[in-house]
Amino acid sequence: MIGYVTIGVHDMAKAKAFYSELLADLGASVLMDMGRIAFIGKSMKEPLLGICVPWDEQDPAPGNGNMFAISAGSKEMADKLYHKAIELGASCEGKPGQRIPDMFYGAYVRDPDGNKMTFYVFR
Repeated sequence: MIGYVTIGVHDMAKAKAFYSELLADLGASVLMDMGRIAFIGKSMKEPLLGICVPWDEQDPAPGNGNMFAISAGSKEMADKLYHKAIELGASCEGKPGQRIPDMFYGAYVRDPDGNKMTFYVFR
């Protein structure tokens, strides 16, 4: 069910070096690097660790830059989960939509306690 988890960092170069080395024995490496965020894992079809400079460029303290993601399996299911979360009291953090052309579709919410999550599809 968990697709990836992101953690906020201060220095991407140091964080990529640290986690690449730390997780190499598990067969993980940087699989996608988009500058502000990089994903580390064994394959795009298995859970990943995302390291990022927080979107708002504020201090990457726990909770800022952190998010969990649920693999929805399809764009339709991502939309459904997004709308259900809103109905259950979540707030919008990014309406469903294509984020990376032909690669990533996501819908973002914060649960009633403020925890950020996304329902996503990688293709």
